[in-house]
Amino acid sequence: MGYYQDALEYIFGYVNYEKKARYPYDAATFDLSRMEQVLERLGRPHDRFRCVHIAGTKGKGSTSAMVESVLRTAGYKTGLYTSPHLHTFRERIRVGGALMTKADLVALLDRCKPAIEAVPDITAFEVMTALAFQYFAEQKVDWAVLEVGLGGRLDATNVVHPAVCAITSLSYDHVELLGHTLSLIAFEKAGIIKPGVPVVSAPQEPEAMAVIHRVCADTGARLVTVGEAWRWEKDGADLAGQTLTIRDRDNRQVYADLRIPLLGRHQLDNTTTAVAILEELRNQGVVISEALLRRGLANARWPGRFELLNRHPMLVVDSAHNENSAQKLRAALAEWFPRPPRRQLALIFGASSDKDIDGMLETFLRPEATTGYPAADKVIVTTSGHPRSADAAQLADLVRSINPNCPISVQSNLRGALMEAMAWADPDDLICVTGSIFVVAQARRIWAGQHPEAFAPDDWVFHDETAGESVPDDVSL
Repeated sequence: MGYYQDALEYIFGYVNYEKKARYPYDAATFDLSRMEQVLERLGRPHDRFRCVHIAGTKGKGSTSAMVESVLRTAGYKTGLYTSPHLHTFRERIRVGGALMTKADLVALLDRCKPAIEAVPDITAFEVMTALAFQYFAEQKVDWAVLEVGLGGRLDATNVVHPAVCAITSLSYDHVELLGHTLSLIAFEKAGIIKPGVPVVSAPQEPEAMAVIHRVCADTGARLVTVGEAWRWEKDGADLAGQTLTIRDRDNRQVYADLRIPLLGRHQLDNTTTAVAILEELRNQGVVISEALLRRGLANARWPGRFELLNRHPMLVVDSAHNENSAQKLRAALAEWFPRPPRRQLALIFGASSDKDIDGMLETFLRPEATTGYPAADKVIVTTSGHPRSADAAQLADLVRSINPNCPISVQSNLRGALMEAMAWADPDDLICVTGSIFVVAQARRIWAGQHPEAFAPDDWVFHDETAGESVPDDVSL
């Protein structure tokens, strides 16, 4: 563990914008020439594999996971680069679906240090991205699926020339950096579009879609849109997953009764986006049979997103971290856990200070006409302990200002919040943990400490590296 921990400390010793709430977002701060320099010194590893590049506000991780799973199932050696991580840094760089080993990370970093240290002002995310590209090249992957970290135009991943790029659902997030309008946000995300490279877009608000259309026209990139070129119909669902039929505009290509293990209506958009990406790859000669596409989607995993950890009471964790994703979460709760029957909702909420906390809490604390789902019956505010975490006492004040009649309590950590919620809930009630991927990670870790059977044996939670409180043996959750 010592050498591995040293490697992590080295990487995160560089400027790490993931832990900063405020910083300038411009071409000087996020200078892609640094990536170009370090990659040149490493022998341009990003030119030694083919890739799919995926940006978006929400859904890019799920979509990336599905595309990678299908490509791997179809027999290709795959790399997957995502961020941030839930439980272990090694989630970020995977080959063949497996976490990067600790030994591999240590050895890779040693090989790359001369190139890294030769580039002034390089950032932690740029180091991670260079390591991922070098690892994928050394491992001789056929395909890498690359998730954009922030924005797109200035993101460290935006030095590749992909076979397909995609933009998943856009909404308001990182507005202090990317802009306060959907047009500005879409412009940053559309910065990954390259001349002649096909673009797949998830359904977007008209304001955002207009920008994507314009950038595609300017660059000569062909645009494929979910909702027009590809459409989905929901076939069925249970708490283990859902099925859908996907068809193209002319019904010439139809995938009936596709099964995915991910819950929520928004995942049907993500699945259709993934299928549209895979169809573009097939058009380029990539061999993916329908049977293997089906199997790959059915086996896709993306934990911490509308994930059910317990049934009596229901315990759902979801990494929603802006108003739009909170609205999708609330709609999913209304669909999967309707009232009646009588069911009380306890919301465990913690968020990063730079997020739209007001918008998220408004979503859960005011009765919502479109879903008809009542507001939370109880709110427990807490913190993940992450450097960007919002103060729990301030969250409580905000809850009171939005809904003075809602029972509210403050817990300094997730363990206390889960203990309180479990003691409060009847077997038919619902507990939802949300507001931040960091809060969800801690909730999963704490739950796994006493209920390991709730997780697959190879779940990342069993490799957790996050600091935090443990659950004493005499405490039952």
